Amino acid sequence: MIQAASEIGSEPSVTTPKRAPLPIVNKIEISDLLEALGAGLRDFGEAPRYGLFFGGIYVVGGWSLVALLMYFNLPYLVYPLAAGFALIAPFIASGFYVVSQNLEEEKDISFAVVMGSLKAMFSRDLGWMALVTGFSLFIWMDIAALLSFGFVGFRFFSFSELLNIVFTTPAGLLFLVVGNITGAVIAFGVFSYSVISIPMLFHRDIDFITAMVTSVRFVILNPKIMAFWCATIAALMGISMLSGFVGLFVTMPVLGHATWHLYRRGVSSET
Repeated sequence: MIQAASEIGSEPSVTTPKRAPLPIVNKIEISDLLEALGAGLRDFGEAPRYGLFFGGIYVVGGWSLVALLMYFNLPYLVYPLAAGFALIAPFIASGFYVVSQNLEEEKDISFAVVMGSLKAMFSRDLGWMALVTGFSLFIWMDIAALLSFGFVGFRFFSFSELLNIVFTTPAGLLFLVVGNITGAVIAFGVFSYSVISIPMLFHRDIDFITAMVTSVRFVILNPKIMAFWCATIAALMGISMLSGFVGLFVTMPVLGHATWHLYRRGVSSET
């Protein structure tokens, strides 16, 4: 009876649900990067029409944005906007992840399949990730504008006048140095939380916070190699910009497919 009374008067136990373990991230070598790039080039060669189609979207988008900035006489934002492509590249490359996965699994590929997969991706947390990366780009553009006003003044310039100020005056050169350092810091921060989080959101049914944390953990585990990968992306994007965005027809597909293969090497299939 005493035992029964004790049981009746006791508080019901509350079981705390266990949190799902974070995905396991792997240590990689420089050879893994080279293999990922090689696999990206191979995927582009096996399904070139999808790469050229999505690459063309970036090219036309780049031309349109630059034309819009020039129309509104905002040449000081052209370079930051071009550099900003690297901030949102992992998200924009989502279409390439679909193609690479289907090639990996030897499935049939069509535009209907690719577009259907992209549409389905936004029913999960990828939409939130798009908001995060887009917000990062807007913050970078705001900082670039503030730096421009601080170093070269709050007034309108023609494109040729701006180039002359940036490359021939002390304030312009300082603006170039500070702007590039600031941009590099922001770019690496965005790169850290997005490098594998976006292909992970496509591949797994997880929340975007877990994906971002996993991406940062992966970068922390492989800091030198990820810094090299970030610099490689920046260099290829820079070459593409110097070509008048035409280089994006090739660099975006190769980098997009390579990002998928890097994710497959960087995150274990086990949890």
